[in-house]
Amino acid sequence: MTEPTVSVVMPVYNEERHLGATLEALAVAAQHAPGFVAEVIVVDDGSTDDSAAIAERATGLDLRVIRQGNAGRYLARLRGLNEAGSELVLFLDARVRLDPAALAFVQERIHADSANNVWNGHVRIEADTSYARFWNVLTDLAFSAYFDNPQTTSFDADTFDSYPKGTGCFLAPRELIIAASEFSISYYADLRNANDDTLILRHLAGLHRIAISPQFSCRYRSRDSLVPFLRHAYHRGVHFLDGHGRAGARLAPVVAAFYPMSVLFGLLALTRPRVAAATIGAGGLSAGALSVAKRRSPSESVSFALLVPVYAAAHGLGMWRGLLHAVQSRRKARGR
Repeated sequence: MTEPTVSVVMPVYNEERHLGATLEALAVAAQHAPGFVAEVIVVDDGSTDDSAAIAERATGLDLRVIRQGNAGRYLARLRGLNEAGSELVLFLDARVRLDPAALAFVQERIHADSANNVWNGHVRIEADTSYARFWNVLTDLAFSAYFDNPQTTSFDADTFDSYPKGTGCFLAPRELIIAASEFSISYYADLRNANDDTLILRHLAGLHRIAISPQFSCRYRSRDSLVPFLRHAYHRGVHFLDGHGRAGARLAPVVAAFYPMSVLFGLLALTRPRVAAATIGAGGLSAGALSVAKRRSPSESVSFALLVPVYAAAHGLGMWRGLLHAVQSRRKARGR
């Protein structure tokens, strides 16, 4: 029987700082898994920097670059998916560097059981800045069911929200991803704002269990300064509504409660600013205490306490923007 091969699909937008290291790490991982990686498709989504040129200069990989106008990561991934020629597709983000043995581990697992072919990467955030330490703590708290004792396991639609997942490092049969994509309908008409992975992966988890293992691991480079951090948090808020404001999602009640609660807090800030400021401070201290309780380092706990209010504000603005997008999209659809 012919061994399955992988097409690596990488959407890229202004990632010249990180793309070279990501492709180098991919080439090393591919060398440890002979014959597994058939091609690499980099979809340059309207970058204004040298991302495409850096990809074209990469060595050690059968790589091609597809250039398109900026359409957003969701459509960039679908473009690469449609261009892929292998049975399996590995979605990989430009900030995600595979560990050397990651692909070899998955290749061996699929060789032993061909049905064991849907894998989410175990992502480790490089915690060398305050912003990265914040993401580390937030991720560990959100998915403590897995990170408290990482091991090879799998999850389905019923346990989907308890495990880390995302198309930053995700491998599955091409046809299965296409089938799941057909059922992922965004709230937003402009798909540059669409949640680019939760909708697809949630449906896919209902079709096939998703495996995850510390041995299929990678390193993620987070935003490392304030403005990119705020921009990222804002966009995550827009995506959060699209991905989790759905019936049956574990976080749907949180999404529903956010809007009236944020209005009440806004009124409090206008009428009693000192009380609002004290509430924000108490929230940061509570976050820090929770981090300490989870035995995080002092630097991580301080970063988490300081950045939780900042992140919450930007993320909340994004959720309000997402609601506006959803309302506008519905009105536009009704007017057709």
